[in-house]
Amino acid sequence: MDLNESKDSFTQYLEFEKRFSNHTLIAYSNDIVQFFAFLETTYEIKAIEEINHTIVRSWIVSLMEQKITPRSVNRKITTLKTFYKYLLRQNLVTENPMLKIQSPKTSKRLPVFVEKEKMDMLLDVVDFGGDEEGQRNKLIIEIFYATGMRLSELINLKQANVDLYSLQMKVLGKRNKERIIPFNRELKNEIQKYIQSKKELPNEYLFETKKGKKLTADIVYGVVHNYLSQVTTIDKKSPHVLRHTFATHMLNNGADLNAIKELLGHANLSATQVYTHNTVEKLKNIHKQAHPKA
Repeated sequence: MDLNESKDSFTQYLEFEKRFSNHTLIAYSNDIVQFFAFLETTYEIKAIEEINHTIVRSWIVSLMEQKITPRSVNRKITTLKTFYKYLLRQNLVTENPMLKIQSPKTSKRLPVFVEKEKMDMLLDVVDFGGDEEGQRNKLIIEIFYATGMRLSELINLKQANVDLYSLQMKVLGKRNKERIIPFNRELKNEIQKYIQSKKELPNEYLFETKKGKKLTADIVYGVVHNYLSQVTTIDKKSPHVLRHTFATHMLNNGADLNAIKELLGHANLSATQVYTHNTVEKLKNIHKQAHPKA
């Protein structure tokens, strides 16, 4: 089978059957394009049947030589593993070269989060302005911090899915998986005030432009980056950092790990367990500061 045909077939499968997000589709597609470019340049391979594990391994070596991080290399390996599982199911190949491929080891990276005192300063002290835009910007940050939802989940959050009576909102997560996230009365009041302030506008999405279109990811990212910059010096100042902050603060205050997993919409507990490392680091610091022999 021609390389480009296999790529097109695979991306259609990811989009229409697996229902991957646009962001994930682009990442997977770019990985396949890079792999195929390597095949054509280095080996002049045109057909999918010509690829074996030695060739795949040589691509991984070339990535490492280009100083691509082990984390990024592992993501590309994951893409190829998914790709070959698809090809085997479709009977487009008879062997899976990925079975002989080992992923490079990566150092565990702790999730970056904002300290509670700085989040309190952001929400209680920082001036967002009294206009509609300032009200919107503060609510964006409050919802991220109160729910731990993803950027894509926030921009696609429909007003009809925010239940002010039951104090819960329904979000559409990865692979179109729905989940319910509770929120408190304080946030309810803020949402209610914001909805009333924009009652003259179309109301499909909770956050919209003046033309009634949902906010773009770039706008929301810019809002979060701008206001986090006013209270913290951490390198990353993104909506995902607020997701990490939500999970870390919940865990530090005694929340059950399985409950956090459900709130975040993680498929596996292992993805949530990374936050326990931050708790351990906090305990170490407390011990060091408080114990006379530390």
